[in-house]
Amino acid sequence: MPFDPDLIDRLSDRAELLTPVQMGHADSTAGVPGPVLMEAAGRAVARAVRRRFVPCRVLVLAGPGNNGGDGYVAARLLSQLGWPVRLAALAPPRGGSDAAGAARQWHGRMAEFDPTEAASADVVIDAVFGAGLTRPVDGLVADTLQAARRVVAVDVPSGLDGATGTAMGSVTAAELTVTFFRLKPGHLLLPGRDLCGRIELADIGIPPAVLGGIAPDTFANLPSLRPLPVLREDGHKYSRGHVTVVGGASMTGAARLAAEAARRAGAGMVTIAARGAAETYRAGEPGLLVSEAGIPTLLHDERRTVWVCGPGLGPHEARTVFPALVAAGRSVVADADVFTAFAGNPDALRGAAVLTPHAGEFARVFGAPAHRLDAARQAAQRTGAVVLLKGADTIIAAPDGRAAINLSAPPWLATAGAGDVLAGVIAGLLAQGMPPWDAAAAGAWLHGRAAQMAGPGMIVEDLLPALIRVLAGTAALPNS
Repeated sequence: MPFDPDLIDRLSDRAELLTPVQMGHADSTAGVPGPVLMEAAGRAVARAVRRRFVPCRVLVLAGPGNNGGDGYVAARLLSQLGWPVRLAALAPPRGGSDAAGAARQWHGRMAEFDPTEAASADVVIDAVFGAGLTRPVDGLVADTLQAARRVVAVDVPSGLDGATGTAMGSVTAAELTVTFFRLKPGHLLLPGRDLCGRIELADIGIPPAVLGGIAPDTFANLPSLRPLPVLREDGHKYSRGHVTVVGGASMTGAARLAAEAARRAGAGMVTIAARGAAETYRAGEPGLLVSEAGIPTLLHDERRTVWVCGPGLGPHEARTVFPALVAAGRSVVADADVFTAFAGNPDALRGAAVLTPHAGEFARVFGAPAHRLDAARQAAQRTGAVVLLKGADTIIAAPDGRAAINLSAPPWLATAGAGDVLAGVIAGLLAQGMPPWDAAAAGAWLHGRAAQMAGPGMIVEDLLPALIRVLAGTAALPNS
């Protein structure tokens, strides 16, 4: 699916992500009769189809559960509006169920559940299996969906795990997915996000108050969740924090990018602790401080509360410097070479504030993850650090179990040096007093939004000027 920058706006204040089990709890405690919810869900599907397509031949593929019931309702409503609709049932609904009630109201044309019927339709509505399916999709269901030219999925494409975003068996990608009340993690985690196509979230009458009994701990990373630091009228450079970036002797660009990003993110002072190549660092921006003092000497200054360790540093240096920073009680953003330095030894990372590995670095330390969201949570719990697992579906996990999935990063953010900038942005926010999970989540959103502003063809040098424009649109000043 092409990157969808408007999804954040469409979610608005509905950031909570519910697992299929949690969504079942929301349904059952909504205080709304099941047939009423099913009618509203089917109406939402029919409305979404009407918005996206002109009247055309529609085939609804209905499973035996509630997902199929939504399909029966959508078929009836589209048919009443004059659309040529046929319905193919994989199996009849269970007697006495809400889906059985919806099926009794369908008096239109029936079709065989087979690939030939799907291929002859202009649009196929996939109402076969919902997000709670626990077995792979194969055989007749897989073949029939694969024959469709354009697919609209109800809740999720059949076979997509709503909790993890993984494809169980053969999953046919939808052009449009219509889901209800709140998204599920699987809508946003890859490959789920790609398989869902455009995602529409519909209100079907479940009151938001039911969330109180669920206590969601997974969220879409919306900017409204974590306001940026407020700039005080009586503030000064020390009140905005001092970030120190440990700079290596060879790959000096990485540390310079992190340092400049920390400055742009609002840190009052930023120093590069040069482990060699000091003159190269001093040739950079004049507002960037450079020190050749040893790490123990710099740690004597209690105002140096936040450190970035890893970008361009080298594994050997990281193996020495990182433990010293942690032992001194500093807030450390660990990136890049730290993960090579402590490959296979996740307990050595305890004490960091934020860990920012990409998938390869994560696997180097923690092992290859079966499911990214679960793995990020487990890593955060084990290390006591916030873990930001980078990727197109960046995950920010806290030791207490909270997690957020970022939506703002476009594909062109995958460029050399972008991770160094992200580490610096997070450090700059930490220096201003944001808690680690908030700083990491806000940093991920800002980072992606800046890349959106920079546009396709962006290189990392374009990211910092774009970051200025993003921050200019979100800066907060106190009321006088």
